[in-house]
Amino acid sequence: MKVGFIAMSGVRAYNEELTRIGLTLPGFVERSQVIASLPSLSLLTLAAMTPPPIEVEYREIKDLRNTPPLPTDYDLVAISSFSAQIYEAYQVADEYRRQGIPVVLGGLHVSVLPEEAKTHCTSVVVGEGEISWGKVVADFVAGKLQDYYTPAGESYNLADAPIPRYELLDIEQYNRLTVQTSRGCPHRCDFCASSILLTPKYKVKPVEQVIAEIRRIKAIWKHPFIEFADDNSFVIREYYKRLLRALKDEGLRWFTEADISVAEDEGLLHLMRESGCRQVLIGLESPTPQGLDGVEQRRNWKLKKLPDYESAIRTIQGHGITVDGCFILGLDGDGEDIFDRVYEFVENTGLYEVQLTVLTPFPGTPLYHRLRQEGRLLEDRAWHKCTLFDVNYVPKQMSVERLERGLVELSRRIYDSAFIRDRRRRFFKTLRRSGVEWLQKMEEGWGDEYRDDQEAVCDRRAV
Repeated sequence: MKVGFIAMSGVRAYNEELTRIGLTLPGFVERSQVIASLPSLSLLTLAAMTPPPIEVEYREIKDLRNTPPLPTDYDLVAISSFSAQIYEAYQVADEYRRQGIPVVLGGLHVSVLPEEAKTHCTSVVVGEGEISWGKVVADFVAGKLQDYYTPAGESYNLADAPIPRYELLDIEQYNRLTVQTSRGCPHRCDFCASSILLTPKYKVKPVEQVIAEIRRIKAIWKHPFIEFADDNSFVIREYYKRLLRALKDEGLRWFTEADISVAEDEGLLHLMRESGCRQVLIGLESPTPQGLDGVEQRRNWKLKKLPDYESAIRTIQGHGITVDGCFILGLDGDGEDIFDRVYEFVENTGLYEVQLTVLTPFPGTPLYHRLRQEGRLLEDRAWHKCTLFDVNYVPKQMSVERLERGLVELSRRIYDSAFIRDRRRRFFKTLRRSGVEWLQKMEEGWGDEYRDDQEAVCDRRAV
């Protein structure tokens, strides 16, 4: 028996002008002509949970497109997809089912909309796939696949996670690989479609398991670039300090996503730098109190942190760790001046990297339900527009056209090569003034890596 794991990849914004100026898109990076996707960590993990003698094969849909027709030597196909590509995933699933090959669909999107997904597949895995995969395989072997596999309130223990089957990958295709250290987030932002929709609490993987996964990667890639596939790293500080101490001898370059509070812990920042952290992506969302008010629904946490934004960015970058600040344009509290406000904030803080997105109603999020109830969705179930760059709602304080034009115009200003070079120079100039002893090494040996690594950063907050 053979199982084919197919990952959807290659998302592009519908707005062709944005694609031409080289925005970073969810699930892959794009700077000019360079495109590289993240592998599907969930599928690689399920492959590791598939017992022999069943064969497993991992394929990216972008590769299958280049070598049609679809491979048919599978007894079972498992597919995971972002919302932006779910309709293409459905087409692939339909094609396999027409050929009599059963298909299992899983992931965040189908977990939110299992009935929609079921019309295109044999079985739907709802929630954390690791909980159900053993049952799926057993039922497949017995010839009695069920329509739905639901964990019924169970939460997966990351201590039980196997090492993903990284060896199934064609390493030459990737500029970084992913390792998960935690799942979940303590915040509840109304727009966020991440693992908080799958797991009710924040949980971490044992340090020893994380190190084992990293060493497995190093066995096939001597000097890897690692992205920690976490929604919000460093929430449990003592755990992460133990992990970072263990990472110090691994010789890694790595990136992760965190919140602005990392700036409050000098010891943590020191360990991050010493263990190879090149960059953190931080969801700043807006530089204005009006934009942030109500975005985080539990404690209005982001609004409370806004006064610390500028000093926090300088503190983090002062430790030699670059910040990729992510902004959301079109928040209900922001008016047409937001484009200039974001530019001014980036200029004032010297953010090393910037990611611009538009407010996006992903299925299952409080934002989606609110906009739908308010009648502000331009097109319901337009999942193909869930790219973070295509407008599919009526903004509160500007027209759709103004938001679209503002994104393009601000992108041209933010990604202007002279503006980028100026921010890079300021970053190193600040470090020189601080007399950091390892600065010469950074400038001589890390300069190209910093430039390359920032191209290996993407926003994974899309479904």
